[in-house]
Amino acid sequence: MSAELTVLAVDDEAPALDELAYLLGEHADIATVYTASDATSALRELNAHTIDAVFLDINMPGLSGIELAGVLTNFAHRPAVVFVTAHDDKAVAAFDVGALDYLLKPIRQNRLDEAVRRVATARTTDVPDEDAHDSDVIPAELGGITHLVPRESIGWVEAEGDYARLHSATGAHLVRIPLSTLETRWRDHGFQRIHRSYLVSLRVVTGLRTADGAVLVRLRANGSSPAVELPVSRRQARELRDRLVRDPMRNLKPAGADE
Repeated sequence: MSAELTVLAVDDEAPALDELAYLLGEHADIATVYTASDATSALRELNAHTIDAVFLDINMPGLSGIELAGVLTNFAHRPAVVFVTAHDDKAVAAFDVGALDYLLKPIRQNRLDEAVRRVATARTTDVPDEDAHDSDVIPAELGGITHLVPRESIGWVEAEGDYARLHSATGAHLVRIPLSTLETRWRDHGFQRIHRSYLVSLRVVTGLRTADGAVLVRLRANGSSPAVELPVSRRQARELRDRLVRDPMRNLKPAGADE
């Protein structure tokens, strides 16, 4: 890949901004790096240049990085947003404003490379703004490392109090997001609430069965997540059946079929 990306680095601390700009400028895939020390100057740069991605600190005086990212959602040409922060407790907020990646300071080269790769991929894909949520990812913290879990890799989600456990192709990830939030956000992307504790992707459903008067939905194995059967509440059973009949994302097989 040739060096074609134009990026903007934003941080209110001069040493941190200098380091970030240096690392970005040394990257083989980045042609131009602009810098800004606050949200106001960042918006000035964004209006003056076509920016592919903003590498953005979160905690800044005035308009925070999260708030600035929210403003960018209204741009006709919306740059990708990569948060760069020393704080690991803002991942859910980053997810809510559609961040493409979330880097923790000090920046590791392999994570920076991954973030730039994501930016380049998003740029070449050229997804329209109104379909931005089609590539939702959820940042999940594990052992001080932020793992980005794509929505399309998730087979089912389990409520655990104020948290949700994502059962994905790469394993299980616990995130502090209510199941109701994911239900609302993902319903139009092939997910269905089947129980107060479960949300499932219709693409991994292989069948329904009744046992002792209870309805169970069967999900196929999905990468590191094994096949499983989950209970369906009476209130949700009819809607689930209706969606499985009409939803083009379904992947039904007879209940006794091999996984």
